[in-house]
Amino acid sequence: MQIYKNSLINIEIENSEIPWLKIFTNKNIKEFSHCDNETKQEIWKYLDIVEKKMIEYYNPDKINIASFGNYVPHVHFHIMARFKNDSFFPESMWGKRQRESTLHLPSFDRFIDELKKSF
Repeated sequence: MQIYKNSLINIEIENSEIPWLKIFTNKNIKEFSHCDNETKQEIWKYLDIVEKKMIEYYNPDKINIASFGNYVPHVHFHIMARFKNDSFFPESMWGKRQRESTLHLPSFDRFIDELKKSF
């Protein structure tokens, strides 16, 4: 689900047990190094906003930021708030499940509403 879009990037929610957002380029740009400086700055600007808001709202044990683009022809970054009691910690969210999650997090919908005010 898309929560934000401008002329250069868009931000989507990844359905997950943890707070997880993705920032995409709107154009089909295969590699970050192929982005023009304006697009790079826009990605970093919103990545910084999302990370800071996740830290402020959720107080996670760690923020993970990843860029995987093997299936999607757009540069994109994943921003995930990680917790010691999520199902995969300390593995990546693409790794082996470690346990059943015991997370009791504040409202994700409220987080998204608060985050949008920063855009």
